[in-house]
Amino acid sequence: MPTVLRIRGFRFFFYSNEGIPREPAHIHVERDRWEAKFWLRPEVQLAYNDGYNARTLRELTGLVWENRNLFERAWNEFFA
Repeated sequence: MPTVLRIRGFRFFFYSNEGIPREPAHIHVERDRWEAKFWLRPEVQLAYNDGYNARTLRELTGLVWENRNLFERAWNEFFA
């Protein structure tokens, strides 16, 4: 599970085995026992949520938008 970014107590990562065929680029976010997954394209979009409240999801959506290029670059480099 490559970790791409840690900020505000959140860990942004993806799994090294993302299925066959591989899913499109996305990022997982975890803190404590909660996790969410965001698609990166065509727009940042929540794929699933396991425990975060609406306020935290808004914060996470903003962080994913702000760091989308970083996440995509890490994804592409890892899976190249």
